[in-house]
Amino acid sequence: MKKTITFILIVALFLVLPSCATLTQLGKAARSGDIRQVETLLKNGADVNETALMGVTPLYEAVLYDAPIEIVRLLLDNGADVNRGMGNGWKPIHLAVDNGNAAVVKLLIDRGADVSFQNPHGKTPLQMAQENGQAVMLRLLQDAEEKQYKALFAKSDIEARPSIDGGSVSILKSDVDDPPSIHSKNNHSAYAIVVGIESYRQQLPKADFAARDAQTMTSYLTKAMGYPEENVVTLLNDRAAKSDFEKYFEKWLSNNVETGSTVFVYFSGHGAPDPKTGSAYLVPYDGDPTFIAETGYSLSRMYTALGKLPAKEIIVALDSCFSGAGGRSVLAKGARPLVMNLQTGTAISKNMTVIAASAGDQISSTYDEKGHGLFTYFLLKGIKNEDVLNPDGSLRMDDLFGYISPQVERIARKQYNNEQTPQLIGAK
Repeated sequence: MKKTITFILIVALFLVLPSCATLTQLGKAARSGDIRQVETLLKNGADVNETALMGVTPLYEAVLYDAPIEIVRLLLDNGADVNRGMGNGWKPIHLAVDNGNAAVVKLLIDRGADVSFQNPHGKTPLQMAQENGQAVMLRLLQDAEEKQYKALFAKSDIEARPSIDGGSVSILKSDVDDPPSIHSKNNHSAYAIVVGIESYRQQLPKADFAARDAQTMTSYLTKAMGYPEENVVTLLNDRAAKSDFEKYFEKWLSNNVETGSTVFVYFSGHGAPDPKTGSAYLVPYDGDPTFIAETGYSLSRMYTALGKLPAKEIIVALDSCFSGAGGRSVLAKGARPLVMNLQTGTAISKNMTVIAASAGDQISSTYDEKGHGLFTYFLLKGIKNEDVLNPDGSLRMDDLFGYISPQVERIARKQYNNEQTPQLIGAK
């Protein structure tokens, strides 16, 4: 089993389950895979949702120990609560994903498993499947997430949704959350790295909606723009450390991209300037603006790595800012915001186009009522509604920028009393 299952078992061994006596009889039968005993106990009136310590149910036991799917189905047929799990956040759907059991994942989804629940590490089942490279389960979970969102927001754009701790959170449904209906033919030489960092290890201000920005961008790439799921790396929050940037930008891409390939890079999160050099940095999950040169990932380093690729076309979209003046940027304590020129600050290769959320002396805003970064919202809306997507999945960047720029400027000025001017940067 994978690491998370091992961790659960270790914790259970020492803290929760010193002996099988702590389990219910039905739980013991379910974990052992004894379907006849399960049937007998159910016929004799056993409570299918009776819990042992930590809220462990027979269904949880069956999925945790990868019991035959017939036992899982039998428990569900007899009223097992598909969404009941341990008090720390683990649900049966997480366990099935972690076990790599796509059949059980589908069964749980069909029986109403809520795919929005996060495990104790803040991961939804979809994020777990993305990180594990489980393409089949990824499709199942993406479809389930879309269906549940549609059902949730069928009557209203804002609804109360249960959170892990039993409270509720407001989730916005935006008109750009569903990818366009057009489906480009899969381009097996198209590769993408999508990064969304909303929460940071150093307790930096949150980059609101950044993770959602990235997840939606991935959906557009894989469902409308012809990028195969196995060719798209999505890095969210603590999966987007500096070492992850180095791994995927400098190793994974170079190992996969060939002559004629297309590369798409998207980043949503904080940027930061180096007050000593004026260089612009992306802030990874473990980045510290006080030591940005050591813990950040500079734009120049990213552009250099991308420039070495033999790709036909490279597009970089940055929903971030780098002045340190606020918005989606951070700054070392005691330093002053900088005026940066993203147009001339770093040389880029001839095959690369960069579209950035704002100018170097501006901040990048969030579009709260839409639940996305302001720039990202119109980036997605442009792809969806403005006929800028070619049949092969490529983008007409001039047309897309011509739509994004005035829209972002208008909303920033009208709603936030702020100047935000997107930038389109190409090789000189």
